[in-house]
Amino acid sequence: MQGVEASWRSVVLLLLGLKASPCRPQDSLPECICASDILSCTDANLTGPPSEMPVSTVTLDLSHNRLQQLEGGGFEELYRLETLRLSHNQVSAVHPGAFRNTSRLRHLDLSSNQLRALEHHFFLDVPMLEELLLFDNRIVRVESRAFAGLGGLKKVYLSHNLLTDFPFFSLHSQPHLSTFDLSSNRLNRLPLQDIADLPTALQRNLYLHNNSLVCECAMFSLFRVWEQQGFPSMTDFRKDHVCLVFAIPRGTVRFFQHDRYFEKCDVTSIQQEGNVSVTTGGRLLLHCVTSLARRQLTFHWVSPRQEYVVPPGNNGTMRMFPNGSLEISKARSNDSGLYWCLSLDSEQRRNESHEVNVTVLPLQDDLSEPFNTGFTTLLGCVVSLVVVLMYLYLTPCRCPACLKTPSPVTATPNEVLIGSAQSSILTPTPPTTTEGPGTQGQYQQQACGVSGANQRAAERQTEGGDGGGIWVPGYCRGPSSKPRTGPTPPPCCRS
Repeated sequence: MQGVEASWRSVVLLLLGLKASPCRPQDSLPECICASDILSCTDANLTGPPSEMPVSTVTLDLSHNRLQQLEGGGFEELYRLETLRLSHNQVSAVHPGAFRNTSRLRHLDLSSNQLRALEHHFFLDVPMLEELLLFDNRIVRVESRAFAGLGGLKKVYLSHNLLTDFPFFSLHSQPHLSTFDLSSNRLNRLPLQDIADLPTALQRNLYLHNNSLVCECAMFSLFRVWEQQGFPSMTDFRKDHVCLVFAIPRGTVRFFQHDRYFEKCDVTSIQQEGNVSVTTGGRLLLHCVTSLARRQLTFHWVSPRQEYVVPPGNNGTMRMFPNGSLEISKARSNDSGLYWCLSLDSEQRRNESHEVNVTVLPLQDDLSEPFNTGFTTLLGCVVSLVVVLMYLYLTPCRCPACLKTPSPVTATPNEVLIGSAQSSILTPTPPTTTEGPGTQGQYQQQACGVSGANQRAAERQTEGGDGGGIWVPGYCRGPSSKPRTGPTPPPCCRS
């Protein structure tokens, strides 16, 4: 038995050693680390994928190597592959069939390589791809069908490349796409209509900052609308949105911080909603929408407090631009209400008005206090109700067992007379018979059933017969005519 136990221990130790040992796809290749379904061959000076890899691999990391091309069929044995990391290599070409038999692939990282274009055959074999990282390459061109067939695509990162334009219309066929990063490229003009037709969920996270955009009113109007609606692509990188004045490379303007350049822009294309909301302390921009010509137009606003606002604003709380837009820098609760804008054409003697209802929402901290107060009040009511119910239904009220009535004995004539007299005192109605109670148990039964007045009368009774005694609350008088204390017969006794 000892030999068998020793052999089993040897087998277990051998299996543990194999599981924890580094994976060697080939003797001539550098060491790769295997951990369950993960194969990591990072910083191993590889020029291509290992030829012998575990078919159970789900995550393969080949980053920080010297891969230059992705040949066809390089990963075809990894049919369970879901995550492939190829960042920080020298990949400049992806041949057809490079991802053959990897249809389960969901995460593909090709960042920090030397790709120069995205062609339509790159991702044909990965229809379930959800996240694609392509930042920090040298991409100058993206084919319109580069993402065709990727119905589950959710996030694409193309920042820090050399793109001068992009086919935004190709993104209309991506129903689940929610994040698209084109920041830090060389885009100079945007197809605004194609961008406006994109789903709102994608517009919220369409990152276009730090490009070489030419300063135009249409571009500025689009970004203003996104900022007003609080899109993360605008609010998170507000300082990084720049444009070139007159397309001069050195004329860079951070137009959200220095927007005076756009004061004369026509913002009629901006659709101002009739009801808007802003969080306390937030910034809100209201547009005075009008169809009048903008040559000789003047604007003014009337606040909910009947305050007349004209350019440049009043007391620093509200700022008004010559184009009619009204900015509330730090919204407060008393800024809620109906704002009324009037545009006046002095030449044609025409005017138009526009109304916007503003709601200033409290911060989450402000909402927590009423919630806590209401919750505490509700909890107190529930506890009080439970206590009342416990008092009504759970209070112990046990009646001690009544004393058993002893067997009756024959009374003497004197005892009968005394008993009749005492019975007439304790009961409001005369007895139906001349025979009075002749036993102690009968008097006890009578005393337990009398009213409060008769009980007091019984307590005042000082004379008793020679027969049985009378039970009264806390007092008992027997044949000896001496008071004695005793247990009070409970009122529930009905023998």
